[in-house]
Amino acid sequence: MLNVTFDEIQQNPQKYLQQVEAGETLIIIKSEQPIAEIKPIANSKSLRPFGLCAGEFTVPDDFDAPLPEDLLSGFEGR
Repeated sequence: MLNVTFDEIQQNPQKYLQQVEAGETLIIIKSEQPIAEIKPIANSKSLRPFGLCAGEFTVPDDFDAPLPEDLLSGFEGR
């Protein structure tokens, strides 16, 4: 983590953005107190493998069958 003032960032913003792109976290300070944090965005675009839960759940044959009347009326507020 790197402590910098807003004035330092204004003088050379490209320098600090390059540091963030390289993985550095910046703490912006004002009057010796931290006021903000700038950090790289975590790459969360990793795809889940296809078939991750294969075999853990079986769809029953009556999955799309109509609901029993008493259960249906409970959903519909009758």
